Amino acid sequence: MSDSGSSETRNDGAGRTHGGGSDGTHNDGSSDERPAGPGDERPWNRPEEPLSIDGIGTYLRCPRQYEFARVHGLESADESDGSDRVDLLRRAICAALRTGKTTHGALLEAGLTRLAELWGDHDERFHSRTQRRHERTVLEATLRAYVEAVGTDHAAGLEQCVGADVTCADLVGPGLTLSRTVSPSKTAESAGSEPGDDPSPIEIEADVDYVFRDGSSLVAARFVPTLASLGLLRYRSRWKGDVAGHFVDHFDRESDVYDPEAVGALFETAVVLGGLRSLRDRLGLGGKTCRYVRVPLADRSRTSVNWVRGSVETSVKITDLTDVYVDQHAYAMTHEHRNETVDGRLAAIVGRIRAGKFDPTDRWEQVQRAACPDCGYAVCCQDRIASEVQFDG
Repeated sequence: MSDSGSSETRNDGAGRTHGGGSDGTHNDGSSDERPAGPGDERPWNRPEEPLSIDGIGTYLRCPRQYEFARVHGLESADESDGSDRVDLLRRAICAALRTGKTTHGALLEAGLTRLAELWGDHDERFHSRTQRRHERTVLEATLRAYVEAVGTDHAAGLEQCVGADVTCADLVGPGLTLSRTVSPSKTAESAGSEPGDDPSPIEIEADVDYVFRDGSSLVAARFVPTLASLGLLRYRSRWKGDVAGHFVDHFDRESDVYDPEAVGALFETAVVLGGLRSLRDRLGLGGKTCRYVRVPLADRSRTSVNWVRGSVETSVKITDLTDVYVDQHAYAMTHEHRNETVDGRLAAIVGRIRAGKFDPTDRWEQVQRAACPDCGYAVCCQDRIASEVQFDG
């Protein structure tokens, strides 16, 4: 396997991760990194800041976009996609879980109370008061649906973890960071380095919202807007077969498959499961297996509105990504959630990021279709500009 399995978590109990942000950025958005100049190759043995799994997802969509956002620290001109409202729900639910209440009524009341407080300070611009009232009604309906579908079960599972040496602050975010250390694969440019000059491991961080027990398993949950980005992963329950083929084809330059979101979800699962095992062992939580689920909080396809009554009905359905990542053959031998194909590719991507390989031209047609239409950096991207002004001949 390609990683050392070292992991850690950091959470101050108030939904904030300590220290600077991942990929060399600080909490205020500033960065210590500078663009590499000629001859300024990054040595393999230099200590590295952690990478974020979200940043790796950006690299999968477009390496140049990663360079703008994570290396140069440029702000994107992307429009708001409603993720700020998801963050309101995330904070309200986490606050409710931290109360230790597990009954339907008590958990819902705690969540609604915190949501009302957050909504009072929410300064998103709406075109009318009617729209503002509607959006709040949707959030409240989603909170009720969460509590009804899984909230009380998850709260009870969280209570099973809390003990003398384990508090809610250890298990509930937002901003609960799990990490896994990966040894990056050397790039072709570094293949001629000294035999003993191996790449030093790099820590990859992934944020989850809370951790709970479910039977003999320890489960990490992350709130997301929707599950649409998972694509094929939403409809498959195992790695072998379609998922494995789809993943491998994504990296085949001769293939038409280009699915960075699904690949990123598998990478995220690998990091979360590694970090969750470390948290389990560090806190002495027991449990034979670790699992990872995503919980959508802005899936309008599951929402119906009665405009006459001014009411909203919605539902929440979670997706477990564990089994679509796990290689069952390897798991049967090692009893650890490991997938050599995914882990190897993750190490290769980390190696490319570390070596500063941000040129997207080897898959430019796919990158252009997938990333450029919604990219906030398109107006200053040399690759996009070159493709727009090229001459026929």
